[in-house]
Amino acid sequence: MEPLIQSLAGLRWQDIVDILLNSYILFRLYVLFRGTNVIRMAIAIAMLWILERMAMSMGLIVTSWAMQGIIAAAALIIIIVFRNEIAGVLQARSFKSFFWGIPQRQIRTPIEIIVESVYELARLKLGALIVLPLKKGIETVVHGGVSWQGKLSREMLLSIFWHGTPVHDGAAVIQGDQIVEVAAILPLSKSNDLPAHFGTRHRAAFGLAEKTDALVIVVSEERGEVTVFKDRVIIIIKDSIDLDRVLREHAGTEPAANGTRQQTMELGLAAIICLVGITGIWFSFARGFETFVTLEVPVEFMNRGPKMELLATSASSVTLQLSGSGALVRSVRPDQVKVKLDLANAVAGSNQIAIARDSIVLPPGIALKQVEPQVLAVNLDVMDQKKLPIQPDWAGKLLAGLILQDVRIIPDMVKVMGGSLALKDIQTIYTEKIPLENITTDGKISVGLVLLPSYLKLDDESQNHVEVFYKIARRPPPSGDNNK
Repeated sequence: MEPLIQSLAGLRWQDIVDILLNSYILFRLYVLFRGTNVIRMAIAIAMLWILERMAMSMGLIVTSWAMQGIIAAAALIIIIVFRNEIAGVLQARSFKSFFWGIPQRQIRTPIEIIVESVYELARLKLGALIVLPLKKGIETVVHGGVSWQGKLSREMLLSIFWHGTPVHDGAAVIQGDQIVEVAAILPLSKSNDLPAHFGTRHRAAFGLAEKTDALVIVVSEERGEVTVFKDRVIIIIKDSIDLDRVLREHAGTEPAANGTRQQTMELGLAAIICLVGITGIWFSFARGFETFVTLEVPVEFMNRGPKMELLATSASSVTLQLSGSGALVRSVRPDQVKVKLDLANAVAGSNQIAIARDSIVLPPGIALKQVEPQVLAVNLDVMDQKKLPIQPDWAGKLLAGLILQDVRIIPDMVKVMGGSLALKDIQTIYTEKIPLENITTDGKISVGLVLLPSYLKLDDESQNHVEVFYKIARRPPPSGDNNK
């Protein structure tokens, strides 16, 4: 009881929301899959999970491991064996039926998306051909299509029929909330009763409507008009309300939810079980004293200006002290924790960026106790180029009686890339140290260039060495010695 009391004492409003939200998700999954083989398998897996937790609490390690393996295999079996049943259930008729309604097994096409997309295509005068099959198959009369299997959305339809795309000339076939095929070729109608202004798209749509019970929507590229073909009938669409009505008549109306007392009791009991189950899972994770862990996490720099370059930082990683329940903390992986600093407001030069709480991404249930360092120095600059002269860096002294008469450097100029602020103060690029005490006669030496600060780069990396030609002469004697 003591761990339970400790967990209740530390219960936050976020934990209550967490429990209720996941209970509702579990309840919705039950509503969607009730009456199917999937729900029966899921209940069996839940029972196995309860046995696994009991075995773990009693210290039966081998039994617990075996249960975990069986649960993983059973979950995989559900996905493979019942994939078609799962796909059929998850094709939601509408937003309402998926999240809070009582949907049927098969889910209808989201009509609102089609209506909005069709009138956007008409406004842009993008020719389109959209097929919505009903009961009869169209596989025998539709050929040459490309399998798509994409989620139906306004953006998807616009991209399919946009000028220049490889699939914009054919038809798009929609089943449920999926675009299953694009660039499909429809049979052309041979009827002589079609209006003269109808083009190839209209004839193809009418040809399919003659042979199947599919509904076909045509958007005229020249006039931006919307026409619907169904059962050899041509329907001129006047506005979006008209199109919405025609589509709903084609799809049929949803039956009302069965509000019998038996169903109400069933769903009420399922809701209570979901709530109790998720609460138990939450307490199994939240049980135990608060545990601390320290992680060193690399820093990710985000949203810097398009012309800005990150030149230097005071640290490339930060140390985080995290806390949470023992089970959660022990399960945290380093890749689950991220530190992301926003450089959108950073300017060229040195910036002091504070590491705020919203800059750190943590797994659910894990709290941040401390971050070190709390501020990073970040040096940004706009990249620029500058042509600079090269100066030899002489070291030491020539031998007595010798002077350096002439020096030539090839090449004597070099183009340097770097931050504009740094290049502004640099007037000369120096070579590596050249010791004078080793030079006694004329000659040349190949010597490297020294780029400071270190983030400076040569425009041409092959010019990182230069040739220094020098002439040595003897120092003339004093004038008094010449008179003698």
